[in-house]
Amino acid sequence: MRALDSGMRLLDSATRVPNPIRRGLRRAGTSIRRVLVLAVALALSGCNYSFRAGSFPPPHIRTVAIEPFENDTARFELTGELYDQLLRNLPSALGIRTAGADVADAIVRGSINRYDVAAPNYRAGQPGQPAQVLQRQVNISVSVEIVDLVENVILWESSNVSARGEFPEGSPEDGGRERAIELLVQEIVDGAQSNW
Repeated sequence: MRALDSGMRLLDSATRVPNPIRRGLRRAGTSIRRVLVLAVALALSGCNYSFRAGSFPPPHIRTVAIEPFENDTARFELTGELYDQLLRNLPSALGIRTAGADVADAIVRGSINRYDVAAPNYRAGQPGQPAQVLQRQVNISVSVEIVDLVENVILWESSNVSARGEFPEGSPEDGGRERAIELLVQEIVDGAQSNW
């Protein structure tokens, strides 16, 4: 019986000694838990991250004032149409709010330098007949500057931002002008953001 007892003790002591495989599994389980905790922490901290293309406007610029552009053309309605489009699209495209010129961090101002309507697409007429215009386009050019009023520096400027809006012959010119103004505002946004 004594041999049996000692054999049982040997068996009991063998079950109490950690098996190297079991030890490895415990370590692996701990490592997996650490990796999971780290992954969850990174995922939660990543929720606060946001990407901002370039760095325009600078971080201290939170508001912008938009002045009606001076108009050097004979088309008086351009000033209001361009101002409305800038006011509607520029602040949101740059991630800032509008404000009055007396409290804004930056100001957008400029002048409308050119407005013309051309006929880029036409079909030659028969001898003695005029050409048949198929399509017309409105061309608009402006000079613009965005000024940091906090640090009193020009953030971006261009003396020739141009856009064109096409419209079919016989259609109102207004459609081409609207399209040209939309593209002009997008050119201003792209130009400002590409500077950084």
